[in-house]
Amino acid sequence: MGDFLNRIVDLTRRDIVARKLRCPMEQLQSQVRSGPKNNRSLIGAVHQPGMSVIAEVKRASPSRGDIRPDIDVASTVAAYERAGAKAVSVLTEKHFFKGSLADLETALSACGLPILRKDFVVDPYQVWEAAARGASAILLIAAALDPLELQNLYGEASRAGLECLVEVHNKDELAAALDAGASLVGINNRDLKTFRVSLKTTENLMGYIPATVAVVSESGIGGREDVQRLAAAGVDAVLVGEVLSASRDPEAKLKGLLGQAPAKIQTARTGAFLKKAADNTVKRPSQRNSGDASKKP
Repeated sequence: MGDFLNRIVDLTRRDIVARKLRCPMEQLQSQVRSGPKNNRSLIGAVHQPGMSVIAEVKRASPSRGDIRPDIDVASTVAAYERAGAKAVSVLTEKHFFKGSLADLETALSACGLPILRKDFVVDPYQVWEAAARGASAILLIAAALDPLELQNLYGEASRAGLECLVEVHNKDELAAALDAGASLVGINNRDLKTFRVSLKTTENLMGYIPATVAVVSESGIGGREDVQRLAAAGVDAVLVGEVLSASRDPEAKLKGLLGQAPAKIQTARTGAFLKKAADNTVKRPSQRNSGDASKKP
């Protein structure tokens, strides 16, 4: 784990201690179990026809600093939905991203889309916290967790009724994600140690991902040509943050990203995903790489 991740994970763990004192996890669990069922599915959104966009609310970042700290979450999320976003990602980390769970709740009430809680989830408390606030899914970052922690948090999310987007950056992290049972993998094109960005990260990992696992490419998507390039690589969705949050007209910006993007390639993996959903007896799927199906992480 890099210095940045170590620092942010340490701060996150300290914050959780204080939040547990204010609202015990048992109270959150009770809220979730007695509340209405969340029927907004991130996985379902990603598998809609065409290239799916997960549009992000992002006030700031460690690599860029302030992006739009005064962002109007409600109007921005509504604009995303009008422009054709299939889901919304909300940063809730406060130290480096200036986000909050209040932003998540605002986004939830402003649209009918699935909401992804994007944070550095390292404790089961955060899982139930997200579910209690109405999130459909949480982000689990493989680089911030050891394989057992990843598996345990993935299982906790399932018990809380949440889906998971498991973020990876290399083959080892991908292997850990697949071992945890991930059906939705996010490939982060940004190296969290150096903050360098390259879409080749997604392209290089695509051949190692089973056909039944949906893929989201994250970071470095700045224009329509990037969306086209990733569609050609076979990804199911892109997660776009900085370029949308920084825009004073996010609706027009998102429409521009989607305007000439080709429909994602409809190959055997689409049928494999649908078959898996309908038939729980499906065992190990084939790999995506048509040239060498024996490739494994």
